[in-house]
Amino acid sequence: MTGNPEEGVRGAVPGALVEVACDESGSDGENLTGGNTDVFAHGSVEVPVETAAAYLLELRERIRSPAEEYKANHLLREKHRAALESLLAASGPLYGHAHVHLTEKAYFVVDRAAALLLDDSHDGADGHDSHGGAARVLVLYRQGPADFGPDRWRTFLEAANHLLRVRGNGEPDEPVAAFFRTIAALRRAAPRPEVAHTLERLAATRTRADAYRARVGEHYPLIPALNPLLPAIVHTATHWSAGGRRTVRLVHDRQNMLTPDRIAWIEETAGRAGVGFDGMELVQARWDPRIQLADFLAGIARKIASDVLNGRGDPALVALLRPYVGPTSVWGDERSWAVLSPNAPNGVVSAPSADADLAV
Repeated sequence: MTGNPEEGVRGAVPGALVEVACDESGSDGENLTGGNTDVFAHGSVEVPVETAAAYLLELRERIRSPAEEYKANHLLREKHRAALESLLAASGPLYGHAHVHLTEKAYFVVDRAAALLLDDSHDGADGHDSHGGAARVLVLYRQGPADFGPDRWRTFLEAANHLLRVRGNGEPDEPVAAFFRTIAALRRAAPRPEVAHTLERLAATRTRADAYRARVGEHYPLIPALNPLLPAIVHTATHWSAGGRRTVRLVHDRQNMLTPDRIAWIEETAGRAGVGFDGMELVQARWDPRIQLADFLAGIARKIASDVLNGRGDPALVALLRPYVGPTSVWGDERSWAVLSPNAPNGVVSAPSADADLAV
């Protein structure tokens, strides 16, 4: 599998209907900056049910755990390293038939806050780069810790997370007030000009922030700003459509978030991206071995990617994971993306911006 979503689907037959099984790892609800994980992963596999069942049986024979349902943490134990490597290897059951979309949670929060508050729709009309807004968010995210120090940067991330959370705690107006107090404190720290410019623009968006909090206070949004699952599913469907040449049907582990209205949003959003979407079936993972394989991949990828993000990656496992990583993963950290990206073995590609619909 290559990193190109339009060319990286092994054996893709134009016009075919492909059924893909999916699962996720790393969900912490709306607490993206203070939860248990710093990476969200959405795994997907395109293998026959019989192949998945046979491999799960092989894993049981190798691992010999009494657990009824195996999870990624079984494979991540050092004593089962050989089984983990065989799953991801080019000779394994997933190579060329699996994909994982990664989300760096802290960057997702900053990206979503900027998308909500900053109107960059004019970019391109006056000679500016049409991706200027995303580029400015990347500069803020990548330079912020150095310009402000880890403590002030962490306060900013937490304030942005609190601003976007639908389920607020305490006074209704406090998320907005806290966010703009944080922006003012960062501006006083005299950051470099390109970061200062983005902060100046954010400081002028109080009206937008108040309007957002008023809307989510009235009713829970169809597409919560801080939920990475829904846009990840759209990215997954886009990958497997092979540039619109195939129609995609998804079989997904049951999730409370995947209501009929949200599945309809996924179908509509995928359709705008040129994806032929044939619907989504929700199934308990234990009843579909393909979903269990997708769960393995998502959990393994989340752990490996998190280790790389925190400077302790295992080079051998990273090399095995890299062919599966989607190039449209939502990732802001430059150093770790250079290691994880299938498209940038000798350099860094710009992490694409999240594209969740923020409509409420």
